[in-house]
Parts: sequence; C-alpha cells; structure tokens
Amino acid sequence: MKNNIKVQRAIHNLTQADLANKIGVSRQTINAMEKNKYVPSTVLALKIAKLFKLPVEQIFFLETDD
Repeated sequence: MKNNIKVQRAIHNLTQADLANKIGVSRQTINAMEKNKYVPSTVLALKIAKLFKLPVEQIFFLETDD
C-alpha cells in the first residue's frame, strides 16, 4: 500500500514528530509509513485521514499490478 502522508504533512506544515504526537505514535512509525515499510492499522489510517480532513482513499492507495 502506498500513501501520500509526506505530501499532506507538507501541506499542513507538520514535521514527522508533529504528526506522530497528534495521532499517538512514534516519529519512527510515521517515517516507516512514508517509506512504505509499514502498513498502518485501519484505526491509524482513519486517524490520519481525520486529521488531514480527507477520505482515507485520498491518503492511502493500493498499488496496481499493470
């Protein structure tokens, strides 16, 4: 699963640490998600979407096999 968390952080002027504090995870978790090395739980994905005021599908998306 891919995401555009880094883009959304930039739009909202948040550091990895800022975002992590707001949703209750470590900065390392945010870093791992941005590098597509960690797939968040549904609850965590929904928290991120709510924070950015976007549908979860606009932040997280499945890779397509073309």
